[in-house]
Amino acid sequence: MKRLAGKTALITGAARGIGLEFARTFAAEGARVAIADIDIERAGDAAAELDAAIAVQMDVSKQDSIDSAVAETVRQLGGIDILVNNAALFTAAPIAEIERRDFDRVFSVNVAGVLFTMQAAARHMVERGKGGKIINLASQAGRRGEPLVAVYCASKAAVISLTQSAGLNLISDGINVNAIAPGVVDGEHWDGVDALFARYEGKPPGQKKQEVGGAVPFGRMGLASDLTGMAVFLASNESDYIVGQTFGVDGGNWLA
Repeated sequence: MKRLAGKTALITGAARGIGLEFARTFAAEGARVAIADIDIERAGDAAAELDAAIAVQMDVSKQDSIDSAVAETVRQLGGIDILVNNAALFTAAPIAEIERRDFDRVFSVNVAGVLFTMQAAARHMVERGKGGKIINLASQAGRRGEPLVAVYCASKAAVISLTQSAGLNLISDGINVNAIAPGVVDGEHWDGVDALFARYEGKPPGQKKQEVGGAVPFGRMGLASDLTGMAVFLASNESDYIVGQTFGVDGGNWLA
């Protein structure tokens, strides 16, 4: 039996990368999926790949966009049983060179975006009275500081904290809030990450990616597909007794 049969899921930042892999897997497990992304054209192309998916335009840094995306998902799919807060931005710079506008941009997506998308979905779930599952994407970077990644690390630490607080607050309404903390996950976003490290550490392109992949105890960087098992578990009824936890899926990079 499909583990998410009859469920509906809203996944942010789902037009590519980890979010798209989640959408594909959730659909394969029987869920109807709203692929939410700021890039509606790419979201539409992604939704066209799946039998039971819709595309929804969503900018998680803007409250009206969050509200309209949640309302449109409810209108088209009949409700939201599962929210995956996946949309995020990465940045890197030494402390002396961090710009306030870059801090504001990252926190508006990685922290405020997670909080207020979670709030909008939770309000719907409470009103509907059927409970739900909320999965936030944290990071191993939220477990520790890194010399060049202060803003991103702080934003993901905030996601872990928000997951704990929301988990404790919402479980009385039958809403489980938990998080996944990936390690280094390969994908198109790593071109930008690698370029930032090349700039600040003076390394040739590709070297940082090779180094971090080689340092993973499992022996390689993660893939988006490595995260889907945990995501399906947390979205399913199997996780009903799990509240406010953040699960590392990182090849052994961080031992809790």
